[in-house]
Amino acid sequence: MSQYDVIVVGSGAGGGVAAAVLAEAGKSVLLLERGRALSSEDIGRDHLRNQRVSLYGHNAGPDIDGNPRTSDDGRVIRPHEPGYQNNAACLGSGTRVYAGQAWRFMPQDFRMASIYGVPAGSSLADWPISYDDLAPYYERVEWELGVCGDDRTMYHLPKYNKPYPMPALPLPDKSRAHLKGLEALGWRGLRMPRLINSIPYNDRPACAYCQHCFGFACPNDSKNGSHNTTIPRALRSGNCELRPQVMARELLISDAGSVKGLSVVEADGSEQVITAEVVVLSCGAVESARLLLNSATRREPNGIGNNSDQVGRHLQGHYYPGASGLFPEDIYDGLGPGASIATCDFNHDNGDIIGGGMLTDSDVCTPIVVWKSQYPPDAPRWGIEAKRFMRENFRRINDINGPVHEIPHPNGRVTINSKVSDRYGIPVAHLSGTTHPETIRTAAYIHERAKEWLRASGAIKVWGAEPVLRLSGGQHQAGTCRMGEDPATSVVDKWCRVHSQDNLFLADASPHVTNGGFNPAETIMALAWRTAENITKSW
Repeated sequence: MSQYDVIVVGSGAGGGVAAAVLAEAGKSVLLLERGRALSSEDIGRDHLRNQRVSLYGHNAGPDIDGNPRTSDDGRVIRPHEPGYQNNAACLGSGTRVYAGQAWRFMPQDFRMASIYGVPAGSSLADWPISYDDLAPYYERVEWELGVCGDDRTMYHLPKYNKPYPMPALPLPDKSRAHLKGLEALGWRGLRMPRLINSIPYNDRPACAYCQHCFGFACPNDSKNGSHNTTIPRALRSGNCELRPQVMARELLISDAGSVKGLSVVEADGSEQVITAEVVVLSCGAVESARLLLNSATRREPNGIGNNSDQVGRHLQGHYYPGASGLFPEDIYDGLGPGASIATCDFNHDNGDIIGGGMLTDSDVCTPIVVWKSQYPPDAPRWGIEAKRFMRENFRRINDINGPVHEIPHPNGRVTINSKVSDRYGIPVAHLSGTTHPETIRTAAYIHERAKEWLRASGAIKVWGAEPVLRLSGGQHQAGTCRMGEDPATSVVDKWCRVHSQDNLFLADASPHVTNGGFNPAETIMALAWRTAENITKSW
């Protein structure tokens, strides 16, 4: 049995930050990760098997075999298959292969219920904290991990106290075309902030503009994730021990009813008990909920933190409505990472639409992404004509898309399937329900704006699929352990502490009450920073 001040379970955006803040404050920290520490070569550049196109496999975990989930339609789903709601499982988790978009949520994003009311059947609610509570931590993430951008263009936010530490990445040809489209429409544009070095920063080089950013590891080590920023900081402190390939089985409870540690399974299948004064879960919205639900006790027979049946509910991700367009000339110059220009004109104030979303030009797409998700529906699909179409038009196709505010539904949820276990013998996550129908209206509205933008940018043909009702999660999964003041309707308090436990905290997106109209990575990091800093003051 080992004893630590803090155990952090999961090494992604939130877990990496929590480990660094706690270790640098002098706490003895054990950082656990169920996946492996992968090199860029391990992750590879297979266009058919990656975290963006995973129909044939993926490249950053979890392993395809031995890690199933189940769904209401009776399927046992493997991690690379549709409906799994996968997030990477390796050192750094999703930050190892994300696109590095570094958005702050807007002040309005924390007050959705107050602004719009609560649609019937939804679980829309306000956060118990505000933008002002997170602003200092957004700033710390931007400077201490490294974000490039132009704060002067962030017209949708209050004025920054400090600019970004690095200038925005240069505009590729397609972004210049889309900027002209915004100007033609009279829509405001901004430069996308990214957790990518645009100049040398923190002793690592600037972006090399390669074509493998989203879904792949950075071969130049210029993309800033927890694996190369916060975790190395935690280890350099001398107070953090990192143990990859260790799976948390269940939380352990003392006779007094408090969390005292974890039961874990090692890579060789052996089990171990690890104790600590404090436990921080950073497993992602699906796996954090699963661990809580699999840790039933006499006092909490439905899972820790779940006496009000809130753990696992309100699962959100992001609908990504958009459209694709065919341009009369080449618009793609081959320079990555790609997405550079965005508009936030439609995140709020859209008539009777609840919320809205950010729209941006797309990151670099491999040919298979164009073939599978951007190919015109009336273009030839097979044979020599299909090959000719791709050769002649690959550089002429581009898309506009973005994440929208999802309206949470209480029945979009994670529960436990006790009849199916993973390779460790642990009951798996069962996924059920859908988002709320109002999400479809919001997504449909943003879908139309994407088509408008493409036409204004010069597209001669525009197409795209209409949004349909489904469960949403994926790499932006959030909301299963929502934050709130009332234990009857939430799982954690405003410091991300589980209501029923003084020493159990969440540091991922599961406390998000709503998930904003933006990629949530920087908000996860900022909230984890705030949570970990509070732990250092309280324990």
